[in-house]
Amino acid sequence: MKKILLGTVALVALGAAPALAADLAARPYTKAPAYAPPAPIYNWTGFYIGGHIGGAFSGDNSIGTGVTASNDGKFLGGVQAGYDWQFAPNWVLGVEGQYSWLSGTNQSVSFPGVGGTFVYADNQRGLASVTGRLGYTWGPALLYVKGGWAYADYSSSLTFNGVGVAVDSKTDGYTVGGGLEYLFAPNWSGKIEYQYYDFGNVTLAPGFTAKNDEHVVKAGLNYRFNWGGPVVAKY
Repeated sequence: MKKILLGTVALVALGAAPALAADLAARPYTKAPAYAPPAPIYNWTGFYIGGHIGGAFSGDNSIGTGVTASNDGKFLGGVQAGYDWQFAPNWVLGVEGQYSWLSGTNQSVSFPGVGGTFVYADNQRGLASVTGRLGYTWGPALLYVKGGWAYADYSSSLTFNGVGVAVDSKTDGYTVGGGLEYLFAPNWSGKIEYQYYDFGNVTLAPGFTAKNDEHVVKAGLNYRFNWGGPVVAKY
């Protein structure tokens, strides 16, 4: 009798096992999280060269890009080169040199004097500067200010009834400005920029002086030698 009972229990257990397995809940399916690559880190450190085009505008009381004391704009184009160093970690410190050629600047103006006429002639060929700049970067964008030494590439003369007279004018001065630069492709960045140039006053004739300054707006393109694209953060 004992053997019969043990055998019956075993058969019941064997028959119930599949049913119990079927009643167990299936393991839920969990989808693997989508891969999200780390955000790129843009590096502004390195040398660059480039070019720019734009316009130069004089103030209301300026010989401007000539001697007409007007604020008519003049076309300019030029080149620039510099070096940037990114630090701490969103700040950029740099130095830049540039030269801009000016168009249509051969002009002269006459002033009446006692016993004759003064004639002031000016040929302003270009503007140059060596500046430092400080900027703040977020991603591929850089907002910056700049300032430093400026040079006016021009020649001028003053005559009285055809006889040469000494001219009190300066070719060096200062410049300040700012702009926005953007890294849009590996090794390439574009910028828009404003600069103000001040070279003091020019004596056109006894009793006649004018400011020698420029307001310049330009767009530029730079090639960056050691920026091969965004640097991917490693974890």
